[in-house]
Amino acid sequence: MTVFDCSDPTARRAGLDAAATAARSGHLVVLPTDTVYGLGADAFNAAAVRALLATKGRGPDMPVPVLVGSWNTVDGLVGTVPDVARTLIRAFWPGGLSLVMHHAPSLAWDLGDTRGTVMIRMPLHPAALDLLRLVGPMAVSSANRSGQPPATTAAQAVEQLGSDVAVYLDGGSAAVGIASTVLDLTGEVPTVLRQGAVPLERLREVIGEVQAAG
Repeated sequence: MTVFDCSDPTARRAGLDAAATAARSGHLVVLPTDTVYGLGADAFNAAAVRALLATKGRGPDMPVPVLVGSWNTVDGLVGTVPDVARTLIRAFWPGGLSLVMHHAPSLAWDLGDTRGTVMIRMPLHPAALDLLRLVGPMAVSSANRSGQPPATTAAQAVEQLGSDVAVYLDGGSAAVGIASTVLDLTGEVPTVLRQGAVPLERLREVIGEVQAAG
């Protein structure tokens, strides 16, 4: 377990290299994002994703979201990107909005019981974006044990996850401090599954009709 201070340019470069190497080797890493800290693994390494779920104390019934480092990456992960998704991406990415869409059927990954969908977000944090551009799409869930509060600092993540994680990138306190808003685009009407960093009203300003689940 190694912690790298991303406020120091030398440590940041070393940390990104170490985190990318660890993720490519099937190990877990903790990365800062704009919302809360994330526990991440290579999205295409099924064993690493299972280790992520086990570390959190969760089962496959709660699939792991995917973070990407660019808008264009979505086209390789989603069967058909709906126009409403592109509108939302232009308005809110990078940022605190996660979009649920049907993933491309050809993808060889196992994120849990996704029922053919994937939750994707592009985070607004330079260290996270740099890591994602080095590794590619990463399965990333909040950096905490199940039932505990999501970590908003690297120290909180270390306290909860300890040596189960190979590399921690310390990017300071998370700017938002609450999880992303999750918007499901697989039905007839976009549906908010989780209220979070992007308010429902802002979504409606951009795309019109949006409903809240339940």
